[in-house]
Amino acid sequence: MDVDTESVTLVPLPTLPGIPPDPEDYTPHRNQQTPLILDNGSTHLRWGFATSTPRYGPNVIAKYRERKSNQPLMLFGDAVDVESGAKTQSRTPWEGDVLLNFDALENALDYAFVQLGIDAPSVDHPVLMTERLCSPVHSRALTSELMFEQYSVPSLAYCVDGVMSFYQNNHPVASAPSDTFSSDGIVVSFNTASTSVIPILNGKGILSHAKRIPWGASQSADYLLKLIQVKYPTFPTRVTATQSNWMFRTFCSVAPDYTSLLRSFEDPAVLRTSERIIQFPFVLPSTEEKTEEELARISEKRREQGKKLQEIAARNRIEKLAQKEKDLAYLLELRESKGEYGKKWINKLHSEGFDDDATLDETIKKLDSDVKKGKKKEAGGVGAGVAMDVDEPLEEPSFPLVDVPDADLDEDALKEKKKQKLLKAGFEARARARKEKEKEREEREREEKKEEEEREADLAGWSARLRSEQEALMTRIKDRARRKAALSDRKSAAAQARMKSIANLASDEKLTKKKRKGGGEDTFGADDADWAIYRKINTAAVSSDEDEDLAQLQLIEQKLLTHDPTFTSQQTHASIASQRSALLSAFKPMYEEGDVAGNTRIHLNTERWRVCEAWFSPGIAGVDSAGLGEVIQNILSRFSDDEKARLVNVNVFLSGTPTLIPGLVPRLHSTLRPLLPTETPIEIKRAEDPSLDAWKGMARFAQTDEFGRVGMTRAEYDEYGGERLKRWWGSNWNGGF
Repeated sequence: MDVDTESVTLVPLPTLPGIPPDPEDYTPHRNQQTPLILDNGSTHLRWGFATSTPRYGPNVIAKYRERKSNQPLMLFGDAVDVESGAKTQSRTPWEGDVLLNFDALENALDYAFVQLGIDAPSVDHPVLMTERLCSPVHSRALTSELMFEQYSVPSLAYCVDGVMSFYQNNHPVASAPSDTFSSDGIVVSFNTASTSVIPILNGKGILSHAKRIPWGASQSADYLLKLIQVKYPTFPTRVTATQSNWMFRTFCSVAPDYTSLLRSFEDPAVLRTSERIIQFPFVLPSTEEKTEEELARISEKRREQGKKLQEIAARNRIEKLAQKEKDLAYLLELRESKGEYGKKWINKLHSEGFDDDATLDETIKKLDSDVKKGKKKEAGGVGAGVAMDVDEPLEEPSFPLVDVPDADLDEDALKEKKKQKLLKAGFEARARARKEKEKEREEREREEKKEEEEREADLAGWSARLRSEQEALMTRIKDRARRKAALSDRKSAAAQARMKSIANLASDEKLTKKKRKGGGEDTFGADDADWAIYRKINTAAVSSDEDEDLAQLQLIEQKLLTHDPTFTSQQTHASIASQRSALLSAFKPMYEEGDVAGNTRIHLNTERWRVCEAWFSPGIAGVDSAGLGEVIQNILSRFSDDEKARLVNVNVFLSGTPTLIPGLVPRLHSTLRPLLPTETPIEIKRAEDPSLDAWKGMARFAQTDEFGRVGMTRAEYDEYGGERLKRWWGSNWNGGF
């Protein structure tokens, strides 16, 4: 298959992580109670003081023992990729969308605080930390215990990242973080393992009406990987989760109308224009180029080896021929000495391995024939021997006892006469078979000669006749295959007709004794066509007609390939039957077996939109959940028309890195349009910085006076427990007071 190399995208090679920056200077924040912001995401951890720029890295840790010094190391973020042994031991604080591994969280926070330069025995800063929407109270309790008991923070507040990203992008004045926040809208937060929809009125998150969908970026990347594995089950290179995540973020997009898009792909040309080709690494097979001298030397060596083999074969033939001549001379001598043994002749034959004289004569005759053939081969080559074997006429054996009357024979002679009768009958049967074969050969030669004359007289007419016969045979084979496929469907007309035939056979009225006496007879089977019913109802049996049709079709195609220059191998039944449909070829192009580069390519077409469609129809990925459109419709139905207009008219806010996927905003607009009155305008806005806006919003809010009123102090933690929190407009409501 020819592919434009410019349209092929190479899989990026893994890059080594850079050297981490030096720790910050802690002096400006020492004893200043500067708020500490922690955006604990399942993919990245972002940390920093509210008055400084954030730092971030992959939220993964690995405990690793260095090989040379045998020292235990704790690696964080990109450093995990330095050693392959560390990758297998890497851990993340999150299990899907739930915070569970608190040892990993503690190690990640240790790294963050070291990078911030905190050298005090405790973290003497109020902390604002993110948690998932509807986070389990068990996870919150263990997180609070870690922050208060391990790090001795003075206060701890929790917030939802999507709400804080909305706060950052909708705050009225960037330079005045203390102003009252009163914006309205719907936040659609696309997280790693879930998607949350949160309504906001007057700057307050209505968490009682918030919903969450169990589908996120990680599930999308895993779904793409599964689709690739199904499409390429024998792909020579292992596709990793990191590579599938890169393909998802680089090539996937959201379709404005997924159903219409699939209909447009019925045209193979449209499907080909939409595909993206990813080239994976491969190794070309090494081929050693030999000089002419080396090739000549190898050829000479092969000739010498061939001569040696021929000499060995000739020597073996001579040895076998000599042994046969020796055996023949011994048996001839044995037969001539029959008179010397007298009555002990039978015992002598048995001791030599013969039953009687006839067996001895037959063995001598066979050995004599083999010796003659061997001598002719040695004298005139292999071809003469083969010709003699085929064309040598059969010598008619003599059967002297067949015409002798039984009265003139003793008991042994009668047995010998019976054996000669059997041998004569076999010889005559073989002679008749040879005559019939000769007659068939002559008939076939006459037909071939007649066909050759017809072909020479009118090649076009002869070719047209054979092509029509080929078409008729292929049609018959297709009809037979179509009927066989229809019988596998019990609701098809062919299957119902088969069941009707079986029922008719089962319901045939049996003849009673009176009817038999009256002359009634069962005439089934008198006509040969009656037995065709069993072939009709027996779908498992192999039809002899099919084998005959295939043999006849092969013969016709061979004649056309030999004599008709316009008939090619692409027009044969085998080639037509093995051809793939144009749509299937566009969906998954096939490369030749020796094309190493082509066989390590992945063609993404329908998968590019199918993966993202799971946000709107999770059922196509096997997730029993409502899609984004249905969830937003359910949330809007809980508000009055006035509140509904305020939620949608002002803005629908998209937060999270997956919002960068192309086509998401138009698709969400087309999803919301049928849910609202036609006069209601819809504004959909994406976060300016989807990756860091949540942290920036938290830092902005931490500098307001309200932040001091929403955090849990150490005394409140000791009194109420770690699972409780103060309920405010940016936090979860479960466990709040």
